[in-house]
Amino acid sequence: MKIYDYVIVGAGSAGCVLANRLSANPRNEVLLLEAGGADRNPWIHIPVGYIKTMAMPGVNWLFDTEPETYTYDRPIPVPRGRVLGGSSSINAMVYVRGQAEDFDVWAQLGNRGWSYEDVLPYFKKAEHRETGADDFRGTGGPLNVANMRENAPLLDAVVDASEQTGHPRNPDYNGASQEGFDYFQVTQKNGRRCSAARGYLHPVRGRSNLHIRTHAHATEILFDGKKAVGIAYRQNSSYSTVHAGRAVILSAGSVQSPQLLELSGIGDPTVLKAHGIPVRHVLRGIGENYQDHYIARLVWRVHGIASLNQRMRGLSLAAEALKFALVRRGALTFTAGIIVGFVKTRPEIATPDVQYHIAHASFADPKKRVLDRWPGLTFGPSQLRPESRGSIHIKSLDPFVHPAIRPNFLATDTDRQTLIGGMRIARAITAAPALSRYVEAEHLPGADCESDEELLDYARRTGATLYHPVGTCKMGNDPMAVVDDQLRVHGLVNLHVIDASIMPRLTSGNTNAPTIMIAEKGADHLLRNKR
Repeated sequence: MKIYDYVIVGAGSAGCVLANRLSANPRNEVLLLEAGGADRNPWIHIPVGYIKTMAMPGVNWLFDTEPETYTYDRPIPVPRGRVLGGSSSINAMVYVRGQAEDFDVWAQLGNRGWSYEDVLPYFKKAEHRETGADDFRGTGGPLNVANMRENAPLLDAVVDASEQTGHPRNPDYNGASQEGFDYFQVTQKNGRRCSAARGYLHPVRGRSNLHIRTHAHATEILFDGKKAVGIAYRQNSSYSTVHAGRAVILSAGSVQSPQLLELSGIGDPTVLKAHGIPVRHVLRGIGENYQDHYIARLVWRVHGIASLNQRMRGLSLAAEALKFALVRRGALTFTAGIIVGFVKTRPEIATPDVQYHIAHASFADPKKRVLDRWPGLTFGPSQLRPESRGSIHIKSLDPFVHPAIRPNFLATDTDRQTLIGGMRIARAITAAPALSRYVEAEHLPGADCESDEELLDYARRTGATLYHPVGTCKMGNDPMAVVDDQLRVHGLVNLHVIDASIMPRLTSGNTNAPTIMIAEKGADHLLRNKR
């Protein structure tokens, strides 16, 4: 029986990084298990294809939240990548590290080695910033980070209007300061998606010591006493087991890493016993501490200027497809958010507490991604550091049944008031001279929606996740912590969790870049501290 040094569960953003870094030493035998298939679907690689991949069964787990009171009992989609590259193969490709203070808070919570000063070298190690390196940015890394390949007059007006309302222009929100507005930086290369699979995995697939098994769904962690020794999984219709000599690493993400732990008898005894699972090891924090960003989108009709609504239909769309095919430019290179803004909703706040995703587009049917026929502009504010905490727990002994996802969005007054503040600032920006000349009318929620109660009602009825679930296997040393600051599961041997689930607090922005940083740092811990 072959024993691998490292068995990694999940070939997502973190798993691809780990596979690359751990197999760099030819003496390490590394096995990477991925429940999905290869990343061959062409919509993965065309940036605008996120519109399709975010709801595409072949590459997406298509999770939904449980109905909850604060969001009017609506099931809210939680897309997660089920393909090589994981969510980095289906996401909107925006590159946001978060604020320095986010990581300093992690360190203040008792996680040694996770301050901003500690993690910055890993952010720099991961990236190749096309515009060059400086004190904050890196070059030569596997993850290509580019500027948008095209501007738009309407979006230029958004940035001008933000300046007119007191919000600075900030060409590098991943640098010295996050606050301000500009075009998003994106994980693209030559106009195509640069996922973790494309950046980290594909260049090293020829290594003889790296083994990749797709369509391999992990069902249980195997133990010898308190020592993790392997993984049971189903590949297609066959069940198999594999063994690990040095470490079993869960990189299945914030939804499925806690699910696999619970299925293996690790977690809160109340949860395990309710499903008849023998308790192997008590860790009450597994599946708790769920955090995510909640977004409410405001839409304006515009006139006298073009938007994507017109460019993405009929002959115009054909022209854009030809432009992309020939020079990798044009509307097909745009992401879900094109302009980013970070603002403070109250003057006493030290750093921004709201992020905007802004696009010169609007959807007549957001679920089906059908664009309006008239020119549109969308602002999507979200609170950066929500106080609300939710959970993820198994609903069945069956590993193929989706777990119960309960985000608990908008459960605190601070969360509600911050989102309302972000909606009001969006209105103030569209009323500034640089933008107001193009604004015909507010379409959603509409000018009649004026009071805080009305704005909150709209946000509760229409809001959605920004697809940033974290925290369900949090790092720390308190009674609810799951892993230590070396990302080792408390009380067990040779078992690690290395993905976004270990974040004790949600970072201030999109989570793909921090997840890749976590994996870079986690790989270093594994290679330095073999046990």
